[in-house]
Amino acid sequence: MNYYGAKDLAAAFRTVRNNTIKIAEEIPEDKYDFRASPETRTVAQTLAHIATSTGFSYQMHAVLKLSNFEGFDMRGFFAQVMADEQKQRSKAEIIQLLREGGDQFATFLEGLTDDVLAETVTFPAGSTPPSKLRFEMLLGAKEHEMHHRGQLMMMERMIGIVPHLTREQQARMAAMQAGRAS
Repeated sequence: MNYYGAKDLAAAFRTVRNNTIKIAEEIPEDKYDFRASPETRTVAQTLAHIATSTGFSYQMHAVLKLSNFEGFDMRGFFAQVMADEQKQRSKAEIIQLLREGGDQFATFLEGLTDDVLAETVTFPAGSTPPSKLRFEMLLGAKEHEMHHRGQLMMMERMIGIVPHLTREQQARMAAMQAGRAS
């Protein structure tokens, strides 16, 4: 039987975060103020959002260890997270935030037990769904980052950069084609 546990989740998260950091490194700092349209985040804001969002998951599951969100001041907590992501940061500071937060979160993930991953986390009355497994919520942090990384890859295209994952795939395809030609 195949099993996807804490160590797998941590390894997958590290892969996602390393790809995000690669994008952050490749985009020139003078393009960090670029935004795809007026109502969207800039490159810098998107990267800061990714970094601070993982911090949110870490706070909820590692520090506070919430298993019931009833009565929790989610609005106030999110206001703090959103204020933190709006801080002005240099490219180097953003990359450092991504590295440190990613390492902290991945280390937390790999140390979880099956019992902790199987815990049910309940939400306030009227929420849909009314609960989730902690595993699903933690997996959601990785999925959230991948969603925003897709936005960053589109912004790379808009400023004239071919994303590294695309370049790597193109190189593999070219190598396969060259192998067939010989």
